[in-house]
Amino acid sequence: MRLRHICTIATTILLFGGLSATADAKDGKGKASGGAQAPTGASSTTGSTGTSGTTGTTGATNPTTPLADLAPIVLAKDQSPTAVYSGPVFEVTPVGLTPYTSDAPATSSDTTIAGGTAAATSSSVTSPLPDLEVPGATAEEIKVDGLGLAAAPEDAPPVVQEVIWAANRIIGRPYVYGGGHKSFISWGYDCSGTVSFALHGGDLLREPLDSGQFMGWGGAGQGQWMTILTNPGHAYIDIAGLRLDTSPENDPSDLEGPRWRPLRPDNAGFVKRHPIGL
Repeated sequence: MRLRHICTIATTILLFGGLSATADAKDGKGKASGGAQAPTGASSTTGSTGTSGTTGTTGATNPTTPLADLAPIVLAKDQSPTAVYSGPVFEVTPVGLTPYTSDAPATSSDTTIAGGTAAATSSSVTSPLPDLEVPGATAEEIKVDGLGLAAAPEDAPPVVQEVIWAANRIIGRPYVYGGGHKSFISWGYDCSGTVSFALHGGDLLREPLDSGQFMGWGGAGQGQWMTILTNPGHAYIDIAGLRLDTSPENDPSDLEGPRWRPLRPDNAGFVKRHPIGL
């Protein structure tokens, strides 16, 4: 009797163990080899296209993308400073993006100043210039009525696009020492006045700063989209692969005043700063 009871208990234990093993095996079919399958939602840390994925390749805010690839601040060794963009260009309109012809004339009621438009006398600078956009993560210089304007990259955050479009409003104006410091509205601009005007266009700066003040502004180092290169005597800003600068240094055009220019081969002697989060 005892022997039969012991056998019954043993059989029950073996049967329960077999059922448990079967359940584990079935559960294992729902797992990827090597561990649990990563979620496919936008918050996945291994997704290749998730906007918040830490290794995503298309997320505009992806913090692990090499900064030099996302917004380079040095001209590549094999990159020509005279290269001309020949890809598609679009204009942002009330009905959406529409193809833009680079040789289309810009309609403006402002007086021309050294290839640019006259400064407005109101409290804000208004511009009839088109807001241009190009695919990808790199800004491109586009000729508009003979003036080199920057087309914002489609993948850039809206604030970066606004900074670029704002800077276009003063391209071609004369270099004026101290210009853009007493007020963002000025006939001409100096180096830090130009940088200040652009950042103000993206609501990133309330008052103009000089080059020395920019040395302590924002965050240290290279930014994901924008990097200010500054020292006590000069300042310029690289935005998504284009340089906004009043100095013609390393620019084949050799023209002074606020203009979009090729990146420099190096930025020796300048402190790198960037807007927080950008």
